[in-house]
Amino acid sequence: MNRFWGDDSWRKAAYVQSLQMDLFGKTEEEKVSNEAIAEAFRKRLKEVAGFPNVPKPIAMRNTLNAVVYYLLFASHKPVAEDIVKYIFNKYANRRGV
Repeated sequence: MNRFWGDDSWRKAAYVQSLQMDLFGKTEEEKVSNEAIAEAFRKRLKEVAGFPNVPKPIAMRNTLNAVVYYLLFASHKPVAEDIVKYIFNKYANRRGV
């Protein structure tokens, strides 16, 4: 993940401290939702990588309707974002998302 994300800040995006303690009074980290991780990566593309046009990612699903991955797009051109939003919306409407 460090190579993909660029550093180890992905841990803060992917895990939060549990509010529940175990039998020994310790708290553990809990994984956040995959959607939250995809949104954190979208934010990173904007803020760290400097892409001003990053539409909301779309969940790509298999035939059993399980999310396989999130498709993201980043561009410096506003018109490209408009085109991708159109395509993402068309896919989402087709899938009934």
